[in-house]
Amino acid sequence: MARFDMQSYEDAGLAQGAATGDILFRLGMMYATGRTVEPDLITAHKWFNIAATKGYPGAARYRQEVAAEMSSADVAEAQRAAREWLNLH
Repeated sequence: MARFDMQSYEDAGLAQGAATGDILFRLGMMYATGRTVEPDLITAHKWFNIAATKGYPGAARYRQEVAAEMSSADVAEAQRAAREWLNLH
């Protein structure tokens, strides 16, 4: 199961409430590519999904590309995680 690393959360500036589309998109890229974290497509999909809801250009396209490499169960898990994050923030 995907877990979001708290250090990455703080490094991204989200601990201060700066959940901009750009930061959320960069989190998606970080997890999609494995830059500074283990690659995690579920978590990448989650952040691309949230960035897309914030109107970040291109986030929906990247979310779709990541989803093409995931099982339907993994996509559902990522969507649940995104909804949970949005409800909490």
